[in-house]
Amino acid sequence: MTPLKWFLGFLKKYRLLLALGLILTTIISILAIVNPYISGLIVDDVISGGELNLLPKLILALLLVTFVRGVLRFLYQVIFETCSQGVLYDMRDTVYRKLLSEDFAFYNRKKTGDLMSRQTGDMDAIRHFVAYILYAVYENMLLFIFALIMIFTVNVKLALCMILVLPFTALTTYFQSKRVHPCFQRIRNCFSSLNAFVQENVSGNRVVKAFAKEDYEIQKFRRENDKYRDAQIASSIIWMKYLPIFEVLSYILNVVLMLYGGYMVIQGEMTMGNLVTVNGYLWMLTTPLRMAGWWVNDTNNFLTSVEKIYATYTEEPQVKMPEAPIKRAHMEGNVEFRHASYSDDDQDIVQDITFTAKKGQTIGILGSTGAGKSTIMNLLCRFVDATSGEVLIDGINVKDLDLHDLRANIGMAMQDIFLFSDTIEGNIAYGKPDCSFEEVKEAAKMADANLFIKNLPDGYDTIVGERGVGLSGGQKQRISLARALLKKPAILILDDTTSAVDMETESYIQSQLKKLDKQCTIFVIAYRISSIKDADLILVLDQGRIIEQGTHDELLAKNGYYASAFHHQYGEIPSEILNSESERR
Repeated sequence: MTPLKWFLGFLKKYRLLLALGLILTTIISILAIVNPYISGLIVDDVISGGELNLLPKLILALLLVTFVRGVLRFLYQVIFETCSQGVLYDMRDTVYRKLLSEDFAFYNRKKTGDLMSRQTGDMDAIRHFVAYILYAVYENMLLFIFALIMIFTVNVKLALCMILVLPFTALTTYFQSKRVHPCFQRIRNCFSSLNAFVQENVSGNRVVKAFAKEDYEIQKFRRENDKYRDAQIASSIIWMKYLPIFEVLSYILNVVLMLYGGYMVIQGEMTMGNLVTVNGYLWMLTTPLRMAGWWVNDTNNFLTSVEKIYATYTEEPQVKMPEAPIKRAHMEGNVEFRHASYSDDDQDIVQDITFTAKKGQTIGILGSTGAGKSTIMNLLCRFVDATSGEVLIDGINVKDLDLHDLRANIGMAMQDIFLFSDTIEGNIAYGKPDCSFEEVKEAAKMADANLFIKNLPDGYDTIVGERGVGLSGGQKQRISLARALLKKPAILILDDTTSAVDMETESYIQSQLKKLDKQCTIFVIAYRISSIKDADLILVLDQGRIIEQGTHDELLAKNGYYASAFHHQYGEIPSEILNSESERR
């Protein structure tokens, strides 16, 4: 499917309304030929012929036609604006739904500002085309054709002289369109880049201020702004070359009418009324010629925007809903990894991961930065798909499960905490919006967040700033944990959730999590041994592989990586542990 056919699919829904608008436009264009004709009659029959009794009727006809055209113009403009807003609504909704269905790999490639420009600037270019350019081009084409026909009925020679301008107009339009399309592609790309830059720097303004890099960012912004300005100027230069040609061609028609038309009146080949009539039709010829360049620009802007949006829309996610998904509204929480591996861009992220977690067990995952801890959880949630091996929940491969059911049964407090610009209550209840306030409060108590929330000026109704601005790291972690706990999931994933809280708070949270024993399977990713030492199974990862697994006591007895990490954190580092650790490294 081409981008244009994709766009026409949205327009199809409004085809009857558009047809009505085009019919009204046609009627208005036909009525446009009436007033010049009546003006010619007034000159020939009333002024020159002396038939004064015709004057009231002719004036009434002029007023009536003007009134009808005004009413119809209002109606068809409302129709086209309604269609444009409808198309914009449907397209924006469709594209947004597709964006939500995209996987992590898609968002790793795309910039937020670039995606925002698809939903704003590009969408507005499409709305402008449907609301204005569509009927403007159609109406002026009709006006041009009707005017030529009427001029032919008045005087064939004069019409032939005027029609000689058409080939030059067509050639100019063709060459301008050919040159301006690449310019608009560059403009849209520069606009997306500028939008992405601004979005990123507004979001990261605290980092900019912390490092006193305002001048540096201003210089970077100027470079992006200069690129966008240069792209706009480049397109303006094309307009400067071609728009004067359209103006000249339109004025040539005036010259032809004044000189050749006046000569024919003097020679008696046509009347003064005929000259007035043709002069009345002249605007119907000159307006399309003058505006052709602008319409070419707007049309190319529209085509470029459709291409950009369609290119984003057609990117298929690597993680898709299975064709015949297995529905599981409520899962037990038994998890099994069978030789699961994941590679990205020819780089092995995790390899040959094999372990089993039964319902109600707590699994601790320990490892250095980049060891693949979060990737294992991404495989479990099916944010990415294993390139080999299997990941199973309750004996079913996650690739065969309904994606919504899978993720609805998993509660996750992520390492990268994101809080919405909403109340604290709204953030905690995000995964279960129909829950009661008591459920929200209970989840907050389990996450040790209730006390600091109550001390806020508006308590649970306190509006959280963008991404949780105004809250400490520990406070955001506890709200994130409460959000995950409120779902009462079959599987709970805590990805470094207590790294920003004090030891006392961590101990309290762990005691609360123990109450969930037998209710759900818990995965704890942590750097602190204290967070995972009581787990039923501890996995130690290094360079994407499980190098050790067992209970706390079993791993200490092995005197390996885990024992070394434990003694580094708790002191009393035996020399044999240090020696074995240095050999491993």
